[in-house]
Amino acid sequence: MRLACPIPRSTARVAAIALVLLGGTAGLIAGPARNTSSPAADVKSPLEISAAARIVPPSDAYHFPAHQTYFYNADWHLLSAGTAKLTMESSPSGQHAVLTADTSGFVNLLFAVHDQFRTTINPRTFCSLAVSKRTQEGSRQRQTEVHFDYVRGKSLLQEKDLRTGAVKHVEHPIPRCVTDVMSGFYYVGSLPLSPGQSFVFPLNDGGPTGEITATVEAREQIKTAAGVFPTLRVRAIATAGPLKNKGLAWVWYSDDARRIPVLLKAKVKWGTLNLRLEKVEKSN
Repeated sequence: MRLACPIPRSTARVAAIALVLLGGTAGLIAGPARNTSSPAADVKSPLEISAAARIVPPSDAYHFPAHQTYFYNADWHLLSAGTAKLTMESSPSGQHAVLTADTSGFVNLLFAVHDQFRTTINPRTFCSLAVSKRTQEGSRQRQTEVHFDYVRGKSLLQEKDLRTGAVKHVEHPIPRCVTDVMSGFYYVGSLPLSPGQSFVFPLNDGGPTGEITATVEAREQIKTAAGVFPTLRVRAIATAGPLKNKGLAWVWYSDDARRIPVLLKAKVKWGTLNLRLEKVEKSN
C-alpha cells in the first residue's frame, strides 16, 4: 500500500504535531543527535537566533490555567486521526503542561502512536526548565529527558531506546531563556494579543535552538463541540533553526482572559492537520 510510506508516520502523529505546532514535532525539533558513551556530546551547532528573539515574563494579570484539561479530536483529510488531552498542573517546582496523544481508527491500524509529554515551566519567567517524553510510534519506543542548564547555557538531552537499551546524550547552546514546543504553546497565549502584532521567541526541545515568529492575524468566531468562541487567530512559523520554512501553523485562542486553544491547524507536506476542542474539564 502506498500509505505504508512516511505519510502514515506524519499523519499518525497528527495529535502530537498539532499540539506542538509552534515548533513542529518533538522528533523534528530535536534534530539529529549523535550517539556517545560520554556524559554529553561535544557541541557542534552554533546558536543562530536573532537579537529580537526573547521571552517576556508573564504579566500580573496572567494566570496559568492550572487544573484545567482540554480534550481534542484530531482529523486529517476528513479522516478521524486520534485524540489528545492537554492538562496544566502545579507543583512547588513549577507549572507542568502534560500532553497525551493517541491515534485511533484507520490511522491507528496503519501506524499506532501513543505519546506522553511533560514540560516544566518557571512561572515567574516562562523559561522552560525540563521536558520529559515517552513516545511509542510504530515499532519505535523512546524515553527522552531534556534539562535546560541556564548557568552553562546548554540544553542537555538524554534519549533511551526502550527496545534496545541504547542511550544517547547531546548538548546544544541556548540563550538565557527558552521555551519548548509545549511551553511555547502556552507562552503565546500569555501575550497581549491583538491583530497585527508579531512576537519572536526562541524555542528548544533538546536539539538546535530555533526561532518562532507568531503573528496575530485576525479575530474570528469558531464553533466546536465545546461551544462557540470569539477567537484570535495566531499564525506561527519557524524563522530560524532546524524547522525554518518547513511548515506553517495556526492556533485560535479564545479572545478572553482564559486564552483557551479552541482550534489548532498545521499545514505540512502531506496536508492539513486539525485539532478541534471537544470539551474542557476543571479539577480541584
